[in-house]
Amino acid sequence: MQNYLNDNVALQNTIATMEVERKKVAAEQTKGFTFIGIGVGVAIIGLLFGLLFWAVLAGLIPVVYGGIILYRINDALKAYQQAYKQNIIGEALKFLDPSLTISPKEGISSDEFRYTQLFNKSIDRYKTEDLVSGKADKTSFYFAEVHAEHKTERQTNKGTETSWSDIFKGIIFVADFNKHLSSVTIVKPKDLGNAIGSWFSKNVFSFSDRDVIQLENPDFSRAFVTYGSNQIESRYILTPSMMERILYLNANSEATISLSFIESRMYIAFPLDRNCFDAPIFESLLNPATLNTDINTIRFMYDIVKELDLNTRIWGKA
Repeated sequence: MQNYLNDNVALQNTIATMEVERKKVAAEQTKGFTFIGIGVGVAIIGLLFGLLFWAVLAGLIPVVYGGIILYRINDALKAYQQAYKQNIIGEALKFLDPSLTISPKEGISSDEFRYTQLFNKSIDRYKTEDLVSGKADKTSFYFAEVHAEHKTERQTNKGTETSWSDIFKGIIFVADFNKHLSSVTIVKPKDLGNAIGSWFSKNVFSFSDRDVIQLENPDFSRAFVTYGSNQIESRYILTPSMMERILYLNANSEATISLSFIESRMYIAFPLDRNCFDAPIFESLLNPATLNTDINTIRFMYDIVKELDLNTRIWGKA
């Protein structure tokens, strides 16, 4: 990471400029939260002494003042966050490959998310952002952060209780597969357990046991269950070399991935428990480690084309 910064003068200058803005935002946020903390502390102490009215009054003043500070800094915070993605992440992308671009407010539509056939559970809340697109040699690709949730409601003595569960949170990666497929092939994690895996295949992938593709790579079969609507085409896609490459990609991912091959596209779902490309507030931008995670994520996604050998054109599109 340090070498990466040393080689990129434009990025160094951008980081130095934005570090000034980060410090301003951080200082104001610290001030606001400090006053809110003081107000809460004063109120608690007053309540302990039985001074309810005076405790609330004395505590409310610094809380309100702290809230005003945070409200006033909100526009500057949003501008800083937007500039971080456009200027720092955007510059890092261009340094890696001039074709790469980021659109912070765009993403992968919920319709395309459903189209992957990786997650068929009804979506009740959906958010996507940070669309990165580009071309690695002959292969076009794009990826974005996605957070899809399912709502469950149940009646209790106190009324309707609503709970939310994640359908998926992470990155959806899409690449040109350079062949128009007539069938659908799904590769899903096998480590869900037999009972859960059975439910998963029926409710998520819309395939049954008769659609399981028997493959000759025992390591791949231990890690994944493969479903396909055309046995011959699924095996044609999942060559011995492709299976080894998917295993390597999975071993270097934070969690077990899922894949689908539909028409002329390959979809890969990378589960993550964090948001990517979020601007740090209380960590210095001058510390190379601050950007390390985001830049590594970019490089990892970019290298998928190479790792899966997608630039080797063994087929022509029909």
